Amino acid sequence: MQFSTPKPRPKAESIVPMINVVFLLLIFFLMTAQIAPPEPFEVTPPTAAAEDPADTGDILYVSAEGEFGFRDLKGDDAIAALSERENANSPLLIRADASVDASVVAGLMPRLAGVGITDATLLTAATGE
Repeated sequence: MQFSTPKPRPKAESIVPMINVVFLLLIFFLMTAQIAPPEPFEVTPPTAAAEDPADTGDILYVSAEGEFGFRDLKGDDAIAALSERENANSPLLIRADASVDASVVAGLMPRLAGVGITDATLLTAATGE
């Protein structure tokens, strides 16, 4: 009994190059994306003449109604969480709404000192002068 030799199967397309391209695109998008935590609420900072831009760091948000926000916490929880912030050596950046009463920002200073923060910077928007 004589058997015929089987026909060779057609070579399947390799998907390895496509996988390589997908991983390269993934790495590209991860490296170029700016990952920042979302702001807890909309804040319009007051304006001032532009000097040096503020460094990035921990930001305490103050809404127009005087509510405090830090990362995903609001109110007194946000102030309490400031004592455990990662960048303890850098100044705390305060981003207050332009319409917030100055007494709210001034009253914030003793509360910040109570959780151990001695260096704070108020962020403003440049007027373009």
